[in-house]
Amino acid sequence: MDPLATWEKLLLGAFALLLIFWFRPGLKAAFQRSAEAENKDWMGLLIPLALVIGFVLLLISMV
Repeated sequence: MDPLATWEKLLLGAFALLLIFWFRPGLKAAFQRSAEAENKDWMGLLIPLALVIGFVLLLISMV
């Protein structure tokens, strides 16, 4: 596969900047909400994540 041409790199960079500016208001609000989160909110994320990791480790150990 050939490396990207200069104009392709510039186009990808411009697209990445456009995405950053497009999602910025939502990201700003998400960071404000995460600062106000309580411990019970984090447990709602950590418990399913731990279960998924445990299930994947179980599947790996069965092979």
